[in-house]
Amino acid sequence: MSDWIEVRFINGDKRRYPKETTLLAISRERAAFYTSPIVAAKVNNDIKDLQTEINDDCLVDFIDLRSEEGIRVYQRSLVFVMVAAARDLFPDGEVTVEHSLSKGLYCELNIGRAVTPEDIERLEVRMRQIVAEDRPIVRKSYQLQEAIRLFEAAGQTEKVKLLGQLKRERVSIYYCGDVYDYFYGTMAPSTGCLQVFGLLFHPPGFLLRFPEKDHPDKLPEFVPQPKLAAIFQEAEQWGKILRCGYVATLNDCIRNGQIADIIRIAEALHEKKIAQIADFVSEHRGKVRVILVAGPSSSGKTTFAHRLNIQLRVNGVWPVPISLDDYFVDRAHTPRDEKGDYDFEAIEAIDLELFNEHLTRLLSGDEVKIPSYNFVTGQREYRGRKIRIDKDQPLIIEGIHGLNERLTSAVPREQKVKIYISALTQLSIDNHNRIPTTDTRLIRRIVRDSQFRAHDALNTLKLWSSVRRGEERNIFPFQEEADVMFNSALIYELAVLKKYAEPLLEQIGPEHEVYSEARRLLNFLAYFAPVDDDEVPLNSILREFIGKSCFYK
Repeated sequence: MSDWIEVRFINGDKRRYPKETTLLAISRERAAFYTSPIVAAKVNNDIKDLQTEINDDCLVDFIDLRSEEGIRVYQRSLVFVMVAAARDLFPDGEVTVEHSLSKGLYCELNIGRAVTPEDIERLEVRMRQIVAEDRPIVRKSYQLQEAIRLFEAAGQTEKVKLLGQLKRERVSIYYCGDVYDYFYGTMAPSTGCLQVFGLLFHPPGFLLRFPEKDHPDKLPEFVPQPKLAAIFQEAEQWGKILRCGYVATLNDCIRNGQIADIIRIAEALHEKKIAQIADFVSEHRGKVRVILVAGPSSSGKTTFAHRLNIQLRVNGVWPVPISLDDYFVDRAHTPRDEKGDYDFEAIEAIDLELFNEHLTRLLSGDEVKIPSYNFVTGQREYRGRKIRIDKDQPLIIEGIHGLNERLTSAVPREQKVKIYISALTQLSIDNHNRIPTTDTRLIRRIVRDSQFRAHDALNTLKLWSSVRRGEERNIFPFQEEADVMFNSALIYELAVLKKYAEPLLEQIGPEHEVYSEARRLLNFLAYFAPVDDDEVPLNSILREFIGKSCFYK
């Protein structure tokens, strides 16, 4: 048996190495091929940390900071440095990672008193000292029960509960000096590669800031998001009402037979919020002529618009819906993206001139012939549909560009209500491992595409980066333009989506480039106990993705 292995690289190069050579050693040879620090690697399309030893012939693709995977590793590793620094400075305190905000992570430092700007300055200084030390971040494998005892001794109750629910024989614990923690995902090899970061006081907590993949050598411009911050605070309040802030607590509720109550309360919170939004619109009746519902992919815009319509009718307001899809330009005039593919998410894919002309005429009381877009032929058609509205009837328009003033430039701003909707989950895996809102939306989309669009999970994952680029260009820059925000996340939904998504993700083999993402999502869903969908109401936003919605017959 040979003591050597052959490693193939993504650019076609091949090299032979002794067995048990680490990815870290190989990465040092390959660093010249990358323009930013290498933080992990894909081995046969499966993500590994750099301390992994190679014992078989394989394909290796190193991950630097110019990829989503690399930035994810970077963020996670920075959180670990932050945890280590906080334990040094505030040994009786606890730092928690709450949610994303303003291109960073909003965190809180619980030290028995109000946090001051000086506390955050000290924390950043200590983090920079740890980075300067270039401490190795070391993975150690433990028997599950050993790991549980380790966290019991440290008084980390949520981690103990979470680990106790895992169906694994062994788990990996990462060390940074004497500080250890359990993290959902791969870590950087050492603290020295985590040079670009910053802390920003954001009462009552602070923001952990880090670079983006397009510019890994600098921090992005800070843009305050007070409205989004408020909706995240509301999500946190909903979690407190449900007494369910962490996955382990949700699993306990599932196993104790309490999930039906959780579902009913979560759905009631949604209905109450939608009714409040309807009341807000109704209070401005006569003045508000257009209601715009916008949000990223799989945020539940369509079901929300249906439910808002009902609540408005309860208030005596009868809105008339218009679909933006019917105003696509003919396929030949559709703009293309940087890869040369049709960019249906660009605002220029909509006939803005015709759309605004029709809006103006409708709001003036005229009858308008509404087009229908034929997605097969790629052309606009007229099928005899006509609309006329009364002066107290608002139009309700749902689509990704609703917050952009260019879409409805012919309508004065004071005559519009803009509603932003997204799935801002209230749950965290534990106090240091948040659940990204994009993961919830991606799992929703995988299930929906399979149920209703004849797309498998492989196709959905391949397209997701393009969808995300469209969101960054067309949606997120306009979030703070919203008059109202609605959080479409349901605290129980991932436990329901689990049984739909897992078989779809299992079909993706290691020969596919997105295999590592499929495995990441499967590992993530493994934290959740399954829930049957019998108790999910037929008007739930979740039904838009799993089926049997009362709004789609």
